[in-house]
Amino acid sequence: MHTLWLADIGADDLARVGGKAASLGELTGAGLPVPSAFVVSAGTYRSFIEDTGIETALFEAVDIDSDDSAALAGAAERAQELILETAVPANVREDVLAAYDELGDGAVAVRSSATAEDLPDASFAGQQDTYLNVERADLLDRVKECWASLFTQRAIYYRNEQGFAHDAVDIAVVVQEMVDAEKSGVLFTSHPSTGAPTAIVEAAWGLGEAVVSGTVSPDNYVLDRESAEVTDVTVAEKRVMCVRGEDGRTVERSVPDEKRDAQVLEESELRRLIELGDRVEAHYDCPQDVEWAMRDGELYLLQSRPITTIDDAEPAVGTGASADGGAMQSPPDEVRLSGIGSSPGKVSGTVRIVDKLDNLDKVEQGDIIVTEMTTPDMVPAMKRAAGIVTDQGGMTSHAAIVSRELGVPAVVGTDDATERLRDGQTVTINGEMGTVEVGEPESAASDDAGSGDGAAPVDASASGSTAPPTEQGHSPVKPMTGTEVKVNVSIPEAAERAAATGADGVGLLRIEHMILSTDKTPTRYVEDHGERAYVDEIVEGVRGVAEAFYPRPVRVRTLDAPSDEFRQLQGGEDEPAEHNPMLGYRGIRRSLDRPDEFELELRAFARLYELGYDNVELMLPLVTDAEDVLRAKSMMQAAGIDPEKRDWGVMIETPASALGIEELCETGIDFASFGTNDLTQYTLAVDRNNTNVADRFSELHPAVLELMGQVIGTCREHDVATSICGQAASKPEMVQFLVDEGVSSISANIDAVRDVQHEVKRVEQRLLLESVR
Repeated sequence: MHTLWLADIGADDLARVGGKAASLGELTGAGLPVPSAFVVSAGTYRSFIEDTGIETALFEAVDIDSDDSAALAGAAERAQELILETAVPANVREDVLAAYDELGDGAVAVRSSATAEDLPDASFAGQQDTYLNVERADLLDRVKECWASLFTQRAIYYRNEQGFAHDAVDIAVVVQEMVDAEKSGVLFTSHPSTGAPTAIVEAAWGLGEAVVSGTVSPDNYVLDRESAEVTDVTVAEKRVMCVRGEDGRTVERSVPDEKRDAQVLEESELRRLIELGDRVEAHYDCPQDVEWAMRDGELYLLQSRPITTIDDAEPAVGTGASADGGAMQSPPDEVRLSGIGSSPGKVSGTVRIVDKLDNLDKVEQGDIIVTEMTTPDMVPAMKRAAGIVTDQGGMTSHAAIVSRELGVPAVVGTDDATERLRDGQTVTINGEMGTVEVGEPESAASDDAGSGDGAAPVDASASGSTAPPTEQGHSPVKPMTGTEVKVNVSIPEAAERAAATGADGVGLLRIEHMILSTDKTPTRYVEDHGERAYVDEIVEGVRGVAEAFYPRPVRVRTLDAPSDEFRQLQGGEDEPAEHNPMLGYRGIRRSLDRPDEFELELRAFARLYELGYDNVELMLPLVTDAEDVLRAKSMMQAAGIDPEKRDWGVMIETPASALGIEELCETGIDFASFGTNDLTQYTLAVDRNNTNVADRFSELHPAVLELMGQVIGTCREHDVATSICGQAASKPEMVQFLVDEGVSSISANIDAVRDVQHEVKRVEQRLLLESVR
């Protein structure tokens, strides 16, 4: 049989019927008021794609980089076309229609139920389709459309982001008795952001589709679950409602004038909802997001899923967080608009009015999307955005749900934001208070944290946001110097401690430590986990440091580990055996010899730039001549990195690179950074790891200093910045020499930053006094 009845299924049947159907079966078994329904099993979908021969083509079509908008659109179109243009086998058709006849002859709701859906840690809300008021003649077509919705752009993108393999997800379809609702909406049994014992109910006239889609701004009711008292009521102007039309299809109608500003739910109805919500949460033992409907005074549960957006952190004191949660707040005078704070956090950015999908390309990293309501196809742009503002919608609208999962601040239900705001305007939104102010807060406007095209967030409360990060806290008081003093960071875990030094940025962040921590060579890691996972490993490591220092620059060195370090890892047996690895297969020479692996590193940098981390600077290690740099530059461009827009440079670690600095400057580099450990050992022919000659190792040797002085002088002529990030930067004698020569910045170890700051100030004061005497 291809169909199952709700009474026969439960939580243990997730693989057979998907998350939504399993939940409805659980609710039915618990005696809760769920409309009758049957389920077209997930196995039916699987046998459909296998028996009709479209399986291979289907999964090949969606094997793409979902961050590529064009590839994503093409994949979705091809996959859906394969399903919709393939006939349903006769035996499936017969079973489904027979079950419909047994259910009755009225209209039904046809709801998708994927096997990776309504899970405790990923709701997949809105990823697949639902059709209301479906008649028998259209039932099979709607079932196929539900199957095809497994491969919409939004669904493909979301699975990739959540780490679900496309061929591991099946889809069932719930065919449920249609409740021609007079009132409908959504109930959060606990606060959706904090998990506090605060129930939030949203309600509108007609079918619930208007509430869930964000077409209408619903009434918002906040109740204290412990006392069952209504603590806040916001009655919205409900302009439209979804109803069943004369032809059986769902249509939008204007709300009658007498109902437009009327309260949808009475207090007695609210208490019934809360009691029902308590039963649902008690059954699942976790907070729930419940869709409900009322007809002829009867209350029905249409769906229940875990709330996956609760933040474990307590709201910060003084952030404006409200215990009431979703209720609208009274705005101060300078606030231009107010609505429902649906996703916490405070952020500033440039307004981008989006009135159709064709406008999505204009949304850049750090912008504020302002739209009537979001749709699932907007998710890639929403991930680029720093914040979301909508005219319509409530706590359960698409904009609210997706914004909370992305960690992007959002204000919904403002009524007329698209009319009162304009493209290019700077606004600050508060996703807790539900307010939109024109301009940046005074504290942010006076800061230099802005970055080019869009302003950075001014509050770190929206943790996890993919928008450009905010500078964390305040740097300690430090000596003012003309020469920048930066810090070296070996591992991402040290980022906060490094940032607390008050350094002007990071002069060296090593990628190899992120790779070595996986206990696998790059080749083995890619073989075991895939290219995307390797890129993600680098992105996450760099991102933590870039976040802690934003907008201060973070100079990230591409892979530079000697082969003997890689030989200790899984896959290390394939590394070359070298007599002296320090002189061997490492740095840019390894990267250029393994272009596929180097490309993945560059893709990580490109991803970081897309995420808004424009403070990241790319640094190439162990170069010997301009040819190395030009080849790497070409690969950067191929990976989508514009060398004219991004700061990048080279390590000066070999006498060849020091002597060839003129040609290196002509390649277009923005900076050259001394690696004094290697430069010293290669100049003096002293292996720094050899105890027999360790006493001959000196970064202050006249030959080493002569090379460094030549490099600084030539770079100043070409307007190329210079820096040092080696161990010698912590030595007072080296600091004196470099400041005298005019180096741009000095990067020291974490524990030496403050001493170097004072030494730099002392040398600069001496130079200043000498210049005026």
